[in-house]
Amino acid sequence: MKTIYSPKHSDHWLRFEYSGGQAKPCFEKPDRVEFVKREIQSRNLGEIILADEFSIDYILAVHDKSYISFLQECWAQWSSEMNPELDAIATVFDRQGFMSTSEPKSIEARLGKYSADLTAGLGPNSWNAIESSAHVALSGAQAVLAGEKSIFSLCRPAGHHASEALMAGYCYVNNAAVAAQYCLQAGCKKVAVLDIDYHHGNGTQSIFYDRPDVLVTSIHADPDREYPFFAGREHELGEGAGKGFNLNIPLALSSTSWTEYQQALHKSMDAISTYQPDILIVSLGVDTYENDPISHFKLNSNDFERIGKLLAELRLPSIFVFEGGYAVQEIGVNTVNVLQAFDSH
Repeated sequence: MKTIYSPKHSDHWLRFEYSGGQAKPCFEKPDRVEFVKREIQSRNLGEIILADEFSIDYILAVHDKSYISFLQECWAQWSSEMNPELDAIATVFDRQGFMSTSEPKSIEARLGKYSADLTAGLGPNSWNAIESSAHVALSGAQAVLAGEKSIFSLCRPAGHHASEALMAGYCYVNNAAVAAQYCLQAGCKKVAVLDIDYHHGNGTQSIFYDRPDVLVTSIHADPDREYPFFAGREHELGEGAGKGFNLNIPLALSSTSWTEYQQALHKSMDAISTYQPDILIVSLGVDTYENDPISHFKLNSNDFERIGKLLAELRLPSIFVFEGGYAVQEIGVNTVNVLQAFDSH
């Protein structure tokens, strides 16, 4: 299996993240991608290819134009109005929608409009990485449409929490959604997205919630107990023309091992098989690992091989889009276990 990669991912890094009332060193850091890349090379998974560049129009096909302009402009305005020695992070939020019809002028207000929470901030060169991450996903879609059986898009930053006009959960542009829309514009009739990150892919769900041409399935931690909290429940089935094309399978935090997880995976695979998509996009998070520092599932490294073997049974052209996973020493092993098992079956 070939891997698509961009060295620009390291242009994005933040000094701190905020959780539990504290500023902490970021779990989401450039090392994550480099550990995966080294494991790919050491196990000879396949060729590593630099991403192509694409028109911004492919990003704008799923994201609001004013939001993308904000991502592009944020740091220049932040460094002019605020302290450039600090990360650009929201401190106030327009929860009541008073500014919903107009663009706020100050950078603090713009950050509040386009942020869902404190888990996404911006640094001096973050846009370079954000845009290149989308290009990595688009390059993967392009390769599969050109005939590759499968591809791994080693995206960073991740994307599945980003909605049409909100950054959240370390995510800015929704890479999986951009790739799915690209496939549809290229002639695919139906695309399935399977999100196996520990956290619910609320951004992906929101983008396609009223559409029947993308089936979104997600296996994740119970949102009554875990981020993103406000989406990811079983009764969320889609709406309008999209009703019945959204499947959430929330699982208990501390009691989910392979026994429970494989049942959820089989349920998701059954839904995908019934849907009969032209292409499968897997939002591949490996933060379901038992020693991940911010998660609570109990999957071990061998379980990730099992995931890859099962997904191969779908016999679909597949794009794996990298999402979460924060046990840095093991992130490469677990990611490549999925990919290598899939590729060999």
